[in-house]
Amino acid sequence: MKGAVLTPVGRLVLTEEGGALVRLAWSDEAAAGESPLLAEAAEQIGAYFDRRLTRFDLPLGLGAGAAAAFHEALLAIPFGETRRYGDLARVLGIPPQAVGRACGRNPLPILVPCHRVLGAAGLGGFSAPGGIDTKIALLRHEGSLLL
Repeated sequence: MKGAVLTPVGRLVLTEEGGALVRLAWSDEAAAGESPLLAEAAEQIGAYFDRRLTRFDLPLGLGAGAAAAFHEALLAIPFGETRRYGDLARVLGIPPQAVGRACGRNPLPILVPCHRVLGAAGLGGFSAPGGIDTKIALLRHEGSLLL
């Protein structure tokens, strides 16, 4: 089941499977159906962008094994704070490049805050439409980037 929400960074389409959110994508695709979870997710995303929410409380499909550990490490980064790829690499015991690739494959951006992970010498990348500009907008929204 899919639901959509309009945000300051674009139209987001959420996919729910088995009672958990498994995908968030910037998309114009049709959003068929409504569920209590999709409605709650839309409400929480709205509250996040209205600065009334700093941590999502939603069931997320985080994968298993190393993928789940990576997503949990991202979820541990507080609102308004950032970490470097190298910081997460040391915690997870993987190369910083693997952290960057995993951020780029994150199926639940914003909800699992890969935008809070920065490169050693700059912002790093971001896989959303708008790329780094969208990452900058999210970091500014959270007050962790004051450029």
